[in-house]
Amino acid sequence: MVRVYRGLIRMGYDTTARIVHWTVALLVIMMIPAGLIMTSGVDRSLQNVLFAFHKSVGSILLLLIAFRIIWRLTHPVSPLPASVGAMQRLAAHATHFGLYFFLIVMTVSGYVRVTTGGFPIELFDALGIPPLFPRSEAVANTAKSIHVVAKYGLVLLIVMHVGAAIFHGLLLRDGVFSRMWPPFRRDSR
Repeated sequence: MVRVYRGLIRMGYDTTARIVHWTVALLVIMMIPAGLIMTSGVDRSLQNVLFAFHKSVGSILLLLIAFRIIWRLTHPVSPLPASVGAMQRLAAHATHFGLYFFLIVMTVSGYVRVTTGGFPIELFDALGIPPLFPRSEAVANTAKSIHVVAKYGLVLLIVMHVGAAIFHGLLLRDGVFSRMWPPFRRDSR
């Protein structure tokens, strides 16, 4: 959408979408090294802290991603600039769909792995939220395998997304990056 505010034009995503985007980005950036370190044979006390962090942040991410999808479906954005060709549009839409898909797969498979494996999710336990699934080692192992494989797809799409943002923001300067950040630009008319 295009909105005018105090003589400035804002195109693209609204403030809520931008805040959720950057919050999810920050949390995912923190989750990746935590996930890698916690499974690398570190000291058990550090591992326990990282597991609790990873599970709690994963739970928050699941809620944020669900909110973000609902927000995106109910708050359309303006189309990409005309300078973005059909193949780039297709790639952008496919990448965004893939990011949502893998974020959902990662958070759901993580939740299923932990709860069916009989492990706590400290954040949910503190809120009195019981597990949704009964304990099952077979389901836990399947969910763990899905979680491990999906991380590669997620990391690949994150690299593509960040690369495209840098390409549009620093090289092309075509307004694609400014749709998400920064929020305002001067009207050129």
